[in-house]
Amino acid sequence: MVDWPKWASEEVEIRPADPAWLRLGDRLRRQLDAAPSRWLVAPLEHVGSTAIPGLAAKPILDFQSAVANLECAPAAVDSLGEGWHLVPPDLDARPWRRFLVQVVEDVRTAHPHVLTPDSGRWAEQLAFRDALRANPRLVQRYAELKQELAKRHAHDREAYSPAKTRFIMSGLREPASQDRSPRDADAGCRPVERAFKSG
Repeated sequence: MVDWPKWASEEVEIRPADPAWLRLGDRLRRQLDAAPSRWLVAPLEHVGSTAIPGLAAKPILDFQSAVANLECAPAAVDSLGEGWHLVPPDLDARPWRRFLVQVVEDVRTAHPHVLTPDSGRWAEQLAFRDALRANPRLVQRYAELKQELAKRHAHDREAYSPAKTRFIMSGLREPASQDRSPRDADAGCRPVERAFKSG
């Protein structure tokens, strides 16, 4: 039997929307944007439910960042210091990303998703976030779904997330966000010249 750390087996808990999530997200985004900046090819983006005003969510801040090559992820996480964990790719089972977890006192507090510039997920996650921000009715429907799924999969995070896929795909048919794709970068894993400013 695998002896997982406490944070790796947390229950799925959906909490009422908290306006502080946006402030905390902006502050942590700026910190993250500075720490591993040698490896990033675009500014970080606050995504996920905590980036949506009025949306109930797990109290975990999600971000997405772009690197030239996913092999840069270990170096990027090393630059963040203590409390950050890189989930092994075979355990995450999502080959298009590298998944980082910030842990504070045995509790997850943030999930940076590390992507490459050519990943279609970059644009999709921004489009879904922006569709929610622009449509309160979509937010309400999504909140109801999340509450239902959290009850059904309270002890199974790996079942909870995929169960939202159909709704997310329908949300992507909402009005598209503006193009904010990362700038092109070669495939090498080496520090890149800073070509943007943290906003």
